[in-house]
Amino acid sequence: MKVLISDNLDEAGIKMFQQEEGFEVDVNIGLSPDELKASIGKYDALVIRSATQVTDELMKEATRLKVIGRAGIGLDNVDIPSASKKGIVVMNTPGGNVITAAEHSIALMLSLTRNIPMGTSSLKDGRWEKKNLQGKELFNKILGVIGFGKIGSIVADRARGLKMQVVVYDPCVTPERIEKAGFKCVSLEELYKIADYITVHVPSLKETVGMINKEAFDKMKEGVMIINCARGGIIKENDLYEAMKSGKVDGAALDVFEVEPPGKSPLIGMDRLVCTPHLGASTQEAQTNVAVAIAGQIIDYLKNGTIINAVNTSSVTGEIMRKLGPFLTLAEKIGCFLAQLSSWPLKEVVIDYTGDFKGLDLSPVSIALMKGLLTPVVKDDVNFVNAIILAKERGVRVTETTNAESEDYLNLITVRAISTETTSTVAGTLFGKKEPRVVRLNNFRVEMVPQGHLILINNIDKPGAIGTIGMILGENDINIDLMQVGQEKEGEKNIIFLRTDMPIPNDVLEKLRSLPLVKCVTSFEL
Repeated sequence: MKVLISDNLDEAGIKMFQQEEGFEVDVNIGLSPDELKASIGKYDALVIRSATQVTDELMKEATRLKVIGRAGIGLDNVDIPSASKKGIVVMNTPGGNVITAAEHSIALMLSLTRNIPMGTSSLKDGRWEKKNLQGKELFNKILGVIGFGKIGSIVADRARGLKMQVVVYDPCVTPERIEKAGFKCVSLEELYKIADYITVHVPSLKETVGMINKEAFDKMKEGVMIINCARGGIIKENDLYEAMKSGKVDGAALDVFEVEPPGKSPLIGMDRLVCTPHLGASTQEAQTNVAVAIAGQIIDYLKNGTIINAVNTSSVTGEIMRKLGPFLTLAEKIGCFLAQLSSWPLKEVVIDYTGDFKGLDLSPVSIALMKGLLTPVVKDDVNFVNAIILAKERGVRVTETTNAESEDYLNLITVRAISTETTSTVAGTLFGKKEPRVVRLNNFRVEMVPQGHLILINNIDKPGAIGTIGMILGENDINIDLMQVGQEKEGEKNIIFLRTDMPIPNDVLEKLRSLPLVKCVTSFEL
């Protein structure tokens, strides 16, 4: 087996490959895209971090490649759908650097509070500015933690050890789970209002990019401190600059940026900005952990077929995988659909299997569904191994029922996502042997291919509704690839499903929502 390591990897991981019988490893860092394309065809495995771009074009040349392993969490540099089409397993190591990232957040908060970088710089320049560098105490200050996943929960725990008061906002985690951990669950508005410090620990999603902006700063406490060791772009840097210049934000500590490296900017030049070059995962322990983990996972897969921490396939292999494969795809699509249809946090997910599933073990299908449900919320942290565990950590109960009798379809997967406010239902089946279809959305019957840029429109079933919708899209140069209409079982409403050739901008969505016969417009990405 031939392994290519194309990014910096700790020596411990390299030695594992070198010492494994039957394995040959090449360490070739800094290859250009053309050089990588020219050589990738002779390798069975590719080990990367964040630098190597694994594109669709690259994978077309990867004729032998069986597995891509990321020594770390983020997979923004991997075209996962293309890898899946090629049958290439994509793995990451989601737990290897969570402590390191959490500790870095605390370190930045302390450095910012006690003016440590500025004190170091001034002293080295020969100045003794003791009076000008007076700091604050963290004791009894309120820390607002946005995002209560693995890293955010560790930061909260460490801050509690510093005798800070910790409040938490996470719309995807039940208040019961947050309170059971010993912290106060608050709304985002309340967090902005009362927090002396705000630290961000959410993935980079459509909903989170730019969430800390001028509007958010205006709601915050005067003199608030901001820390971001999560992802660049969650904080709008121009808005942060203006908030710091006005004094609204007394100081900020950033490890990540909208563009990396950020170059020269007014924000970087601010005296009260503490910044590091994306060092959240950069400790010797973390780099050793992720290197050893990914080497072990790849070796185990290539030798034994064991799949660990894969983001694009279940651990089921062989004949069972061939039978379950279409159901796994269907279930993951249903889950992704529900994630965008439901209100969060969820309390329970009920999965009903009805019809003939030929005696198959459907537990991997349930896992695929939960992976699809959680991926839009926690992104790279979720895979086929930890999906059920992450759901339980967020207070989501998963139950399954089976019924051999099905009236309308040979087999049907119906899923109800239950939150404190609403219950959303999506049902799907296979057309032929492997074509996934969504056939029910709440009370509406549909026949929908779950992929692409989608919008669902609830409207009053009267003449002219569809025409005005098409007119607005046409005026904004948005092409409709597919349109279907679903009828409510009883009532005057219907649902219009549209697939478009591009995502629909927010201003166009608002125009659709303003139409007199339209009741609701929801956009989806599948």
